[in-house]
Amino acid sequence: MTVYFIGAGPGDPELLTLKAQRIIASCPVCLFAGSLVPEAVVAGAPDGARVLDTAPLTLDDTHAEIVAAHGKGQDVARVHSGDPSLYGAIAEQIRRLKTEGIDYQIIPGVPAYAAAAAALGQELTVPEIAQSIVLTRMSMKSTAMPSGETLENFARTGATLAIHLGIRALREIERQLIPHYGADCPVIVAYRASWPDELYLRGTLSDIREKVRAEKITRTALILVGPALAEVKDFRDSALYDPATPHVLRPRRKMAKI
Repeated sequence: MTVYFIGAGPGDPELLTLKAQRIIASCPVCLFAGSLVPEAVVAGAPDGARVLDTAPLTLDDTHAEIVAAHGKGQDVARVHSGDPSLYGAIAEQIRRLKTEGIDYQIIPGVPAYAAAAAALGQELTVPEIAQSIVLTRMSMKSTAMPSGETLENFARTGATLAIHLGIRALREIERQLIPHYGADCPVIVAYRASWPDELYLRGTLSDIREKVRAEKITRTALILVGPALAEVKDFRDSALYDPATPHVLRPRRKMAKI
């Protein structure tokens, strides 16, 4: 018996990996986070499978379901939104599985920031503007952040920020980021990326809060911040395909003799 932690992606069932689809279709027990994972993602579960929305359940409740399946020798598809390695709350589940000697595997999925970038049709890292992405979140009512992981510290790098759980903390985000990025720094709010009702708001640190308020967005949104989000055209080409920059798969070309 194996518990499969499956990354369901940001919402679009077609963003499931082939491996995720295959495992969901083979597990007699399927536990999914219904608040963030649409039922269409687990529609491929086999006939007669126990398919349970874990959104209203506690950790003890979901673990009890796994233990019961383990007792019957039944594989479990534990389906999480996005990629389970990021804010998937799987660490505490894995700790319990290890204690009880229950096997598990992790199947990666498409994270929300990748789906948002695809929908926006742009790259989040631009040569000589930003070459790093910081995936972080706001504390709010969630678990407290480690003391050194502050928006101010991340902002000092100039990297592109992907801020989770922050849509109700835009005023605080503005306060912490404007001194480093400037009031005109581009911001994109991605609401329900890849869902049928997805919405993308473009603005700046100085005006995005009003735009979000006008759309009445209060949850399920990712905030992207950074200069790489600007629609700039005068950045230099990457060295990756530069003919003047050889590498092991593209040696420097010899000049023909005349």
